[in-house]
Amino acid sequence: MKTIRAANELKTNGKKICLAIGFFDGVHLGHQQIIRQTISDARQHDAISVVLTFDKHPNAIVAPEKVPPLIYSLPQKLRAIESLGAEKILLIAFDKKFSEQSGEGFIRNLARDFGKIHSICVGADFVFGHKRSGNVASLKKLGAELSFQVHGLAAVSLDGEIVSSTRIREMIRAGNLDAASQMLGRTYAISGKVIEGDKIGHTLGFPTANLDATNLILPPNGVYSGRTKFKKQNYRVALNIGVRPTVASGKPDLRVEAHLLDFSDGLYGEELEIEIGEKLRDERRFDSKEELMQQIAQDIAKVRNLG
Repeated sequence: MKTIRAANELKTNGKKICLAIGFFDGVHLGHQQIIRQTISDARQHDAISVVLTFDKHPNAIVAPEKVPPLIYSLPQKLRAIESLGAEKILLIAFDKKFSEQSGEGFIRNLARDFGKIHSICVGADFVFGHKRSGNVASLKKLGAELSFQVHGLAAVSLDGEIVSSTRIREMIRAGNLDAASQMLGRTYAISGKVIEGDKIGHTLGFPTANLDATNLILPPNGVYSGRTKFKKQNYRVALNIGVRPTVASGKPDLRVEAHLLDFSDGLYGEELEIEIGEKLRDERRFDSKEELMQQIAQDIAKVRNLG
């Protein structure tokens, strides 16, 4: 599926556009409903299904003090959207200039650049434009003028609770990863680029890949089992989230370190997406590196035995 950066990049060949709009952090069950409605509309009306999303959380520009930690990295979000079957993703750079655009202006520009919009699908509480000036009601008013349909879909509920990115973050932070996975509609996973670390894992005999988890919500510190795929091969993972109290020097900083079982290739610069399974233990300080090495070996054995 091709990702475009501007609506006028899309060659429609006279076809109409069915559009889903949202930030879609986590691409959870509610988001999936919006995207699937868009795909269904497109198939029914011989149109092109397009998912419009943003490269950063809008609060990063309009309210930096209120930016939530994200469930998914941008590449992970785009992969999740693609897996649902939309034909195109329109990835908008959310910058200061874009944030100053009125809601009406945003939609009129999309209609002009796409040529013809058949339908727009959003969540029922969707707001958009400068100072959140647009909502579903104003979108429907524009739809009546510009001849497109509007679907404002109600939130999805699970076990009597509304599914939302906020609730999923709460579940992850609390360590209730099963609940997070249920709301996501897939196993909860952390994704990030492998960055260079201090190679302490190598000196201990258990090399790790350090994931850049900047701005991501993370589960409680500890050691977890996990799974990842690299170059079409599946690997079991022993994952440590924490500040490494036994070996860290200076001010402790939070690390996400993955040891891939039975793996010996280099990973720097690659992106790893790791599905998180069972929590094996809390992070703690050991009296010696030797004691830490023994515990790591036990952790890896547990991961291997989990199959």
